[in-house]
Amino acid sequence: MLTASVLAKETNLPIYTVRHYTRIGLLKPARNRANNYKVYQPSDAARLKFIVAAKNLGFTLAEITNILEKAEHGESPCPSVRKIIVEHIEENRRKIKELQKLQKKMEHALEDWGNLQDSMPNGTSVCRLIESVAK
Repeated sequence: MLTASVLAKETNLPIYTVRHYTRIGLLKPARNRANNYKVYQPSDAARLKFIVAAKNLGFTLAEITNILEKAEHGESPCPSVRKIIVEHIEENRRKIKELQKLQKKMEHALEDWGNLQDSMPNGTSVCRLIESVAK
């Protein structure tokens, strides 16, 4: 049996991460009857490593919870994992395209601003640079 601090050290995670995952139900420690402390099993270290690996692949804590629940009910979560990762890839591609558009817009704005003088706010204008892009 392990305490939260020992589990954190074993998995190279901050103690607050172990406590947070416990609070939201990703970890389900037992209680020590002698002192009522939460105690973790060695299998919780493997579970934490799985959670970290899933987070590193971009899975949300809610998605990880669903994956773990399927596994706990004897179902293979792999079909769901494949579906989720495809959705994440598509979303990332969309975000990358949006960021590329924004980058070009910013670069064009900076180029255009090379011809504009700095100005002081005057009651109708806050910053001519930004306002010139809005036109």
